[in-house]
Amino acid sequence: MGGSRRRAIAAAVALLLGWSAPAAAASALPAPQAVDLPRAAGLLHALLYKPGGDGPFPTVIALHGCGGLSAGAEPLRARYVDWVQHLLKAGHAVLLPDSYGSRELGPQCRLKERRVQARRERVADIATARQWLLQQPWVTKQRISLLGFANGASALLWAVRPQSAFAQSGPDVRSAVAFYPDCRLSSGLGWSARVPTLLLIGGSDDVSSPAACRQMIDGARGRSALAKLVVYPGAAHGFDRLNVALHDTDHSASADEPDHGHVGSDPTARADAEKRVAGWLGR
Repeated sequence: MGGSRRRAIAAAVALLLGWSAPAAAASALPAPQAVDLPRAAGLLHALLYKPGGDGPFPTVIALHGCGGLSAGAEPLRARYVDWVQHLLKAGHAVLLPDSYGSRELGPQCRLKERRVQARRERVADIATARQWLLQQPWVTKQRISLLGFANGASALLWAVRPQSAFAQSGPDVRSAVAFYPDCRLSSGLGWSARVPTLLLIGGSDDVSSPAACRQMIDGARGRSALAKLVVYPGAAHGFDRLNVALHDTDHSASADEPDHGHVGSDPTARADAEKRVAGWLGR
């Protein structure tokens, strides 16, 4: 992605935020800055949002799901716009790496063999983002946290394992929040976390597996940093999204959704999650 296109994307995001509903809240967001982060093979493109002032700011690395960071004409999916809004209001800067667009890939949800793996390329992207943030004067180095959704949350689970400790100098990430990751592989590998990790999932999530996440968290007791699981009874995959009617993705032609299971909003679970995320990141 060339520099002119990234500037156009940033401008389009600013325009989107200026008129999209709810306009009163979204219009308060600053325009994003398109940034290029050096990595081993090429550049990792990302969008950056900062609160007003000079900082330093606690900063969140936000990790998109299998649908990617953007959606068609929308350079930033509404679900991420919404979370950026909440994080900025709480005083956090937000960096959103584009793991797929940086590799000239579209949505990966329905591919049987993904070219970008949560436990490999996406963990490397987290390390790249963290290392770049540690070099920025406006970042509070001891307060860099992770927030991941679905596939991004699965990458987060790999990134916080003791075996994945970042080799670069500087403080480690402070905490992590994972929304409905796929815990099935991690639950069988003796998962544990080296930083406090909060996992939020719906009790009726048939895309990911609440039972596997419970097994993973229970198995980490006594040999892990604080790891907490919150299961929302009756909530489906994507419960934190705004105004998404519950639907079966088996009958969806969208490449941006899982190829099986149900997705839909749950306002009660969402409201509770907003409070828990604010408290966890503010620790």
